[in-house]
Amino acid sequence: MAKMIAKTTKRPRTKLRAIRITRKFTEAPGSVLFEMGQTRILCTASFEPSVPPWRTGSGKGWVTAEYNMLPSSTIPRKPRPRSGHTDSRGVEIQRLIGRVLRSVVDFKNLGENTICIDCDVLQADGGTRTAAINGGFIALTDAITYGLKQKHIPKNPLTGSVGAISVGRVHNKTILDLDYELDSQADVDLNVAMTHLGEFVELQGTGEQSTFSREHLDSMLRLAHQGIRKIITVQKKSLQRRVTTLT
Repeated sequence: MAKMIAKTTKRPRTKLRAIRITRKFTEAPGSVLFEMGQTRILCTASFEPSVPPWRTGSGKGWVTAEYNMLPSSTIPRKPRPRSGHTDSRGVEIQRLIGRVLRSVVDFKNLGENTICIDCDVLQADGGTRTAAINGGFIALTDAITYGLKQKHIPKNPLTGSVGAISVGRVHNKTILDLDYELDSQADVDLNVAMTHLGEFVELQGTGEQSTFSREHLDSMLRLAHQGIRKIITVQKKSLQRRVTTLT
């Protein structure tokens, strides 16, 4: 596994890493530089007034995502994928991002339009998939605002907010928002995505080094819930300004 760029800084185990959100980073309808600790991801949302062939004539839209790690996002350098190909990890992550974002979209209200979320990892220090979801939701929201203004979308299709975070068991302690160093030592690694109502969208949990009990699972879910509530709060604030920080 490639060594990530950043070094771990000491912080309370129940605290999120510092978050910085920069909207309108490029000229795309939705464009967000989402930074969580030393993980930095550019999330852009492109609006297309059409749908995939299998969706044509349904009156419903679609939301999809693509995920890519730039070569310099890790040390040593990560080779670029062959043209037109994404590695298996990237495919799994972009499917996850798409599923989570679609959970808060009413496709009928979206009309026969497609929004594609591109998540490009500029620098990786753990939690890239959860950071991509968090930034991707903001980019999606901005793209929908653009579509409404252009009168491409008949009605706001967003049904709520969604956020994601990693949590794990490291040296018998439950820790929120794992960076690379913590993740590499984790006995258990869990990625959680939830809506603003506290409902789960996705759980991806693995006993990396050992098994884990129901008690441990409950403690990780409680901590993830707390973290996601804070993330959704800062997402909402970010939609009112260009740059938002949470330290």
